[in-house]
Amino acid sequence: MKTLKKVYYIIILIFCEQNLYARGRLKMKILLINTSVGFDSIMSKENTDRFIASIPPPTGLLYIARSLEDEGHKIKVIDIACEKNPMMEIKKSLNSCDAAGLNVFTMIRNDVEIIAKSIKNYDKNLPIILGGPHCSFHPQKALIDIPSGDIGVEGEGEIVIKDIVKGLNGYKKFETLPGVFYRKNGTIKKGKPAEIIKNIDELPFPSRHLVEKYNYGKLGKLDFYKQKTSAMITSRGCPFKCKFCTRHLTSHIFRMRSAENVLDELTEISQKYKSVFIADDNFLANERRVSKIFDELIKMGSPLEIYINGARVDSANIDLYKKMKKAGVKHIYYGIESGNQSVIDYYNKKITIEQIKKALNLANKMDFITLGYFIFGAPFEKYKEIKNTINFANSLPLDFAIFYPLVYARGSDLWEEAVNEGKINFDEEEYLIIASSTKGLANFTEDEIFSFCEKAFKKFYFRPSYILRQIIKSIKRKNFTILKYGAHQLF
Repeated sequence: MKTLKKVYYIIILIFCEQNLYARGRLKMKILLINTSVGFDSIMSKENTDRFIASIPPPTGLLYIARSLEDEGHKIKVIDIACEKNPMMEIKKSLNSCDAAGLNVFTMIRNDVEIIAKSIKNYDKNLPIILGGPHCSFHPQKALIDIPSGDIGVEGEGEIVIKDIVKGLNGYKKFETLPGVFYRKNGTIKKGKPAEIIKNIDELPFPSRHLVEKYNYGKLGKLDFYKQKTSAMITSRGCPFKCKFCTRHLTSHIFRMRSAENVLDELTEISQKYKSVFIADDNFLANERRVSKIFDELIKMGSPLEIYINGARVDSANIDLYKKMKKAGVKHIYYGIESGNQSVIDYYNKKITIEQIKKALNLANKMDFITLGYFIFGAPFEKYKEIKNTINFANSLPLDFAIFYPLVYARGSDLWEEAVNEGKINFDEEEYLIIASSTKGLANFTEDEIFSFCEKAFKKFYFRPSYILRQIIKSIKRKNFTILKYGAHQLF
């Protein structure tokens, strides 16, 4: 009888505890910190005027925030790029905080550790959860790189974050959770394999209200985008396999939200915001879907200005671009990479020089503000090819051009190829290696490649023909932001 009573009381206790959790009596206050621009760059003397801005808003963190809010937790978001004194704001928020979450990008992992260590110095018992690209590509190593972190999430976190918080409260075991790495007794353990979210229509929209205090859409001190600005993601992953692109389980499988789901979010955004930054890797991948989205936006008379971050040149056609113009598209950013077909083919871009010309001329005809990305440093690239790319960039009607050195990123096909050839040691600590002759990855030294980038920058922006074209465009658009930005960079 006593045994039965004991079992009965245990059952009642478990039921009551679960009910308490469900009713919100064990809800947590969680601080989410956007570190995407890097703490060190924010705190440097050169940026004391707060010239750096966060464009776009941290949509990934806001998805996590929404998942937690739907569970009844209280969430605060701090974007260090938008704070005058980020560490002071973080420490102030820690006074009423049960856990902290930080997103981690590989290039700024050391900056994230500075922030995480500061949090631990303030409260050594506060759990720190890490997520983002670095945790996805290097899940176990991320907790080594950031020793102040307690839990790391590989892949998409919207669903598993709910169980992680339950685990912090003792209701779940971390070893049963997919994509979770955690510390236990001084060692790093892992849960079940990461899972992808197959139907991303099921995800609730991000909690944008948590960053309404920030003024996004600035380029430096200038209102480059129409205020107020928000951001959204309408697909995950990419159907293409460019050689330099890192790939993970969640990025390898391309998933699109339905046109109806995207339109519902755009309608919600338009009630509070004037512009939206679409941060997909490849927004125009499915013409049928985007045509439906643009048709409905035109029918609705949507007031939103739209900025497309990822567009391929082979998506360009006159009918689609006319719809985009009517629907409010203002900016398009293209990955062009090179002015040499041999280099483009080596990168496995699956595009041609003629497609690039066609897309940029069409975008110019529609008066879109365009930006092109270019890369220097392919293994066989010589000065002739570098010069061709600079001249090609100058021949295109681009408003902006950005020139980068080629980077070998762990997880990319380029990296794997270099490892197989013995040019990169798989076990070395570096995750990102700039192409250079030192490792046999390029025909030029790292300094030479950076000098090519600087030379290309000057040749592109300091051309009289470019300056004159921008003056004419600015007068036509009645918008002088680009000229102001150019003047700031020049002087």
